[in-house]
Amino acid sequence: MAIPKVFVPEAENINIEDVRKQFPVFSQPENQGLIYFDSAATSQRPQMVLDAWNKFNTHYNANAHRGAYRMAELATLEYEKARSKVSDFIGASSEEEIVFLRGATEAFNLIAYGWALKHVGKGDEIVVSELEHHSNLIPWQMVAQKTGAELKFIPFNGDGQLIFTDYEKLLSNKTRLVAITQMSNVMGSPIPVTKFIKAAHNVGAVVVVDGSQSIPHFSINVSEMDADFFAFSGHKMLGPMGTGVLYAKQKHLEDMDPMMFGGSMIEDVDYLKSTWNQVPWKFEAGTQNIPGVIGLGAAIDYLNTLGLKNIKQHDKSLTAYALEQMQLIKGLQIYGSIVERGPVIAFGLDNVHPHDLSTFLDNKNIAVRSGHHCAKLIMKRLAVNATARASFYLYNSKNEIDAFIKALDQAKEYFSKWN
Repeated sequence: MAIPKVFVPEAENINIEDVRKQFPVFSQPENQGLIYFDSAATSQRPQMVLDAWNKFNTHYNANAHRGAYRMAELATLEYEKARSKVSDFIGASSEEEIVFLRGATEAFNLIAYGWALKHVGKGDEIVVSELEHHSNLIPWQMVAQKTGAELKFIPFNGDGQLIFTDYEKLLSNKTRLVAITQMSNVMGSPIPVTKFIKAAHNVGAVVVVDGSQSIPHFSINVSEMDADFFAFSGHKMLGPMGTGVLYAKQKHLEDMDPMMFGGSMIEDVDYLKSTWNQVPWKFEAGTQNIPGVIGLGAAIDYLNTLGLKNIKQHDKSLTAYALEQMQLIKGLQIYGSIVERGPVIAFGLDNVHPHDLSTFLDNKNIAVRSGHHCAKLIMKRLAVNATARASFYLYNSKNEIDAFIKALDQAKEYFSKWN
């Protein structure tokens, strides 16, 4: 069978050598020659982000929103400045639509507890795509179990694209919520979420979009998208771990109940009851990850400086080149489209367990993921227990792809001796 030709874009406006110098992890003695192909799990961090995080801890370590002295006021200023950066970065209509949390997982749980348990009841329906990461699936299972609602699932085809005609058939006047990813963390498939959102709104349903895999790689505008909820994690877009964002339309935030209770999220406290702070602060109880949020703001500055158009072009070029080369390896199975996908490639090698393949590649100083990638519904549909996964980002190069392909050929030869 002829191998489909993959379009490889021309070189983009990113100097990889200069970019890599800005990421300290690659200059460490133990990481010399490291090929890091696991950015879909967590990205590396540039010095700019590390500096912002460290500056807080060494120059103005104080609790935001809780002091009238200089350091506390500076901490509050920088924390809220990061909120403004996030709002602008994703095209929100107001900074008050941005809630800082520990990650996308916490955001989905907040929606489930704060919105869904109020608005979903017995006989209602929740529609979830089969491409979802567990964090955008299990909360809706919980809601269904607690309320008596029914879960329905949008299937995907061999290219990893959700089947829109099947989706339309699932929607009804009983649909209360639709949960959908903007890009699969396994299949790499970009989903035209605006189209899905419009169809859901036509039946009166709200839509929860997982942007964790999409936001590091291309421009997002939640207002144009018309998403009700949009969640993502900071650590996949060069930001610190333990940071995440929930965007929600103001009307939903006003309507939602908080999930965490304590300091900062209150307006007034009496003996038997309390009232809540304004949004978004009513959802940010206790001491937040202030240096992390400030670091996330610095990550956004870095991405804006490099240019999301340049990043998207670089990702596209790398992915197309990798797909073209991987197709030349007999016995290697690529899951999903070999034409239209983000910089995430799930694959398998005949008669080699993904964990063994990952270990072999690690011995070649190449880091790839192996397992079910917190997406067991996809594994069930693919009829596999696990896959290997290579994911690329702005600090990766075609030379690294060449080394990766060479290592895959070596793995194939090595494991053939044992089969």
